[in-house]
Amino acid sequence: MKKFSLAARLSLMLSATVIVIFSFSGIALYHSLAVQIGLRDDAALLTRIDQIRTLLRDEDAITLIQQKPRLFANMLGNTESLLVLRFPGRPPLIVVNPGQRPLPAITPVAADQPLTLSSVHHLAINDGTPFISAAALTPTRDGSGQIEIITGRLMSERTQTMNSYRNQIILATSLAALLVAAMSVWLVRRSLSPLRSLATEANSIDVRHLSRRMPDQAPAELQPLIAAFNQMLSRLEMGYQQLSQVSADMAHELRTPVGTLLGQTEVALSQTRSVSDYQALLGSNYEELERLSKMIDNMLFLARAEDASQAMDIQCIDLVQLGEKLQDYFDNMAEEKGMRLEMEMHGELHADPQLLQRALANLMANALRYGDRDTTIRVYSKAQPHGIELVVENHGPVLSAEQQTRIFDRFWRADTSRHQGSSGLGLSIVRGIMRLHQGSCGVKSEQGVNRFTLRFP
Repeated sequence: MKKFSLAARLSLMLSATVIVIFSFSGIALYHSLAVQIGLRDDAALLTRIDQIRTLLRDEDAITLIQQKPRLFANMLGNTESLLVLRFPGRPPLIVVNPGQRPLPAITPVAADQPLTLSSVHHLAINDGTPFISAAALTPTRDGSGQIEIITGRLMSERTQTMNSYRNQIILATSLAALLVAAMSVWLVRRSLSPLRSLATEANSIDVRHLSRRMPDQAPAELQPLIAAFNQMLSRLEMGYQQLSQVSADMAHELRTPVGTLLGQTEVALSQTRSVSDYQALLGSNYEELERLSKMIDNMLFLARAEDASQAMDIQCIDLVQLGEKLQDYFDNMAEEKGMRLEMEMHGELHADPQLLQRALANLMANALRYGDRDTTIRVYSKAQPHGIELVVENHGPVLSAEQQTRIFDRFWRADTSRHQGSSGLGLSIVRGIMRLHQGSCGVKSEQGVNRFTLRFP
């Protein structure tokens, strides 16, 4: 079946279903007709015996048989019937047997007993044709004794009728199957036309047309598929745009240090320099190379953070100890900036210690870089019904709605004039770390306060 098209499969299944239904219906009708015809023939045979019984009781049996033998032959009506009249144990008085069939050995029904359908005996001759027979005793009016009536009939006519009916059922079933197969091919192809239209639409979507979406004017059965396909296209478009933007941003960020390295080296090689000049050049080149190395490390980390299956060392972290460690590290930096640190973290949190420390360190470094002098940076924890929030709060320029939307994007900076030493990847790393922890991050800026929140489930 895997080699056949969907239309062919449906057509075959519909044809097979029709054949099965017609076959069972034909078998049921055939059996019902056979039973009805059999009951009719049995009743006709019993009616004949009743008629002969009545005739023999009302007439002089011996005289009637001797004088009118053709009367009994005419009562049979065809050459397939058999009739024998005799006194039990004596030679037959009359035998009507055009087919010269042997007499069936059956027990006659007593004269005082009624004839029922169970009195009919069913046999079959050598070629399988059904043969029915019955026998009964009846008293005579002249008192000469009881005459045994034996009658039977070969059911070749019924057999021909049933065979003809069977052949008609087979022919009707075959024609219906062929007709359904032909119609189902056309109907299935017509019904599958929306799929062909969707395939045409999907084939027209490429890198230049990622914004196109599959039309939703389709049968209800295809709506979930179209919705899932459009969602996939949206993710692909977003991923492609992000990849293009990251590639452009990375090229822009790498161009500056590489250009600086090339320019300084070209100037130094243009003429002989003193040892101190070469040392200064090497020192400057070292700073640029260190910046490149840090940028590459951050990009590699972000690439690994996209994989949520990355193995992490989840531990129970004491937030008080973590706050003290971060405060020791950033105190001197805060004093140089004229700022103060307030650590108000309490409780415990299940997370990767190194990744959590890096995320908070990036937020605190960002707050020190862009915060106002003579202000306080607060780092505190807040318990929520479904998790824990860690907040880094600083005073500084208010971020617009667009800036808040893009602040966690790679290489994006809210203030390009104050990005010395910044690669624009710190907050992107924070977002990657929160994705690894199945959490989220956000920012809220209002009334001169910027509040960055890490939400752990």
